[in-house]
Amino acid sequence: MERKLKLIWDFKGPAAGKTAQHHEIHLKEYIEIQKLSLKITGYQDFSDMHSIAYMVVTDSEMKSVRDALKPHRGQLYEE
Repeated sequence: MERKLKLIWDFKGPAAGKTAQHHEIHLKEYIEIQKLSLKITGYQDFSDMHSIAYMVVTDSEMKSVRDALKPHRGQLYEE
């Protein structure tokens, strides 16, 4: 079984929450267009000034997605 990696985009400032929510829409569109194997996305608010959007990819898909979408960071995904 392949590792799952969580690719993360950070958003800061007063519009961070809305921006992260909107970014997740585009991540879902990308997953459908590219026919990626996992369909796990989300967003999370840490404060009024910091939110993230994320998508989970397999190890084998990570490099192509990373190069195309340029996430700010990544980590192992644990369910």
